[in-house]
Amino acid sequence: MSIQSRWGRPAFALFAIAATITAAAGPTAAQDKDAKADATLRICAAEKEDPYSSRTGFGFENKIAEVLAKAMGRSPEFVWYDKPAIYLVRDQLTKNACDIVIGLDTGDPRVATSDPYYRAPYVFILPKESKLDITSWDSPDLEKAEKIGMSQDSPAQVMLEKLGLFNRNFNYMKSLIGFKSKRNQYVRVPPDRLVGDVAEGKADVAVGFAPEVARYVKQRGDALKMVVIPDNATRADGERVPFHFDQSFGVRKDDQQLLSAVNDALKKAQPEIDNVLREEGIPLEEPKTPEGRAG
Repeated sequence: MSIQSRWGRPAFALFAIAATITAAAGPTAAQDKDAKADATLRICAAEKEDPYSSRTGFGFENKIAEVLAKAMGRSPEFVWYDKPAIYLVRDQLTKNACDIVIGLDTGDPRVATSDPYYRAPYVFILPKESKLDITSWDSPDLEKAEKIGMSQDSPAQVMLEKLGLFNRNFNYMKSLIGFKSKRNQYVRVPPDRLVGDVAEGKADVAVGFAPEVARYVKQRGDALKMVVIPDNATRADGERVPFHFDQSFGVRKDDQQLLSAVNDALKKAQPEIDNVLREEGIPLEEPKTPEGRAG
């Protein structure tokens, strides 16, 4: 016996009629929305976060986003945000204002992360002709540096505390942010200031994340050099302090379809992404994360 609707027709017949009417009426609003989503890549982007992202178009992560979108067969659509990039996931991605964040640490627990596309180290920034021989945290010449530039609460601070060099650099570190309090606000050390102070002799050495400082070191021509910090540092209690980080694209955890599309496109986009990173002057390393890992 057929399942009857309240109008006396078999239910499957009503479903068939409805489907025919829908097909004849053309695409629905939902279908139009899905088609648009498949044609564009909505990219979460900070307006003023040089050198990563800038509404002027010179951010290297903006360029990487364009390369990825092209490999996916989509048009890049930047969703600009006037607050610091650290708030993109919380305020933009999770609220569906955009669909992908560029340059997150692989395995970031807030999102689903793509396969890593490069590994980014911290570096020592020194004058090219510096008399200080600083190649690791074990270098005795660190003790000879009168001023060491760094960001508060960074891995560098942990190591300077271990070496007993933090307190004598505290005032200089605070001067890099204009002695602003970090309480209840994000305060960033301008990377061009960090690099510029070394170039101008106001600091003997600085410690910075390579993607953040490479552009400004490169702009100084032969005046400065970057020395990649080995990824073998430990705290006083023996716990590891990482200085190299795999970088991935981040999407919402429930957007596995987009994550899969990103990973597929990444294979095609990788050579061009590498070119963007080389042009920026970032030391390239192979990711250490097992291939195929997602957050």
